[in-house]
Amino acid sequence: MPDCIFCKIVRGELPSYKVYEDDKTIAFLDIRPVNAGHTLVVPKTHANNIFDISPEDWAAVSETVRKLTIAIEKGIAADGVNIAMNNREHAGQVVHHPHVHIIPRFKGDGLKLMPQRTYKEREAEESAQKIRDALKQ
Repeated sequence: MPDCIFCKIVRGELPSYKVYEDDKTIAFLDIRPVNAGHTLVVPKTHANNIFDISPEDWAAVSETVRKLTIAIEKGIAADGVNIAMNNREHAGQVVHHPHVHIIPRFKGDGLKLMPQRTYKEREAEESAQKIRDALKQ
């Protein structure tokens, strides 16, 4: 994709603080980090999000995330790590190229987790059935 910012980083047309690269993935520091060491892992092949990435590229991204999570926690001396991916606009995706955030966490850093709630009556059963039905399609 000629105008995709992450494709431009992959091609070396835009600068980045690259921390890792292999034949299928590249990882670089987020330019607007939650905490120092906040890293993005992207496939080198363009896709829009989790819904259209190839299984091979997703497997490569997942393995790179695993490797880097270990290195980030050790290298940054983090107390923990969040791994996140936003898919589609209403889930907060801004750059339409798959990317996984590895966010180092530190005691007292102030980052809040997602708000939680309880299921309404029958909502859990209905949701589970809808997911099972979709898997059959």
